[in-house]
Amino acid sequence: MRKTLSIIFGLLFILFAAFQYNDPDPEVWIPIYGFAAVACFMAYAGVGQWWFFVLMAVLYIGAAIYQWPPVFEGFLFSEVGMRSMNIEMAREAGGLAICAAVMLVLAALMRNPIRR
Repeated sequence: MRKTLSIIFGLLFILFAAFQYNDPDPEVWIPIYGFAAVACFMAYAGVGQWWFFVLMAVLYIGAAIYQWPPVFEGFLFSEVGMRSMNIEMAREAGGLAICAAVMLVLAALMRNPIRR
């Protein structure tokens, strides 16, 4: 289970990082998703302690809270472009929340040797 999830999410985070190429600030978002991908591959290899993944999750949660827009206007997944800055900030906070959730799952899988 750990290896399967690690590979799936690691590849997804690489894809997320690749999508940031045309973003106005790729130098921020490519490393954010790149670090998440590296953490997934660390979990795949069984490298790292459970608390490392918890620490990563805490960092991603803090960043998501910081990134949350002042006025939530939704995510508008039906549109590709950026209609307002609040929607863009909500999307970025959502991406950080996804990273945090995956890090918490990996922490649980790394902590419990039965699920390895």
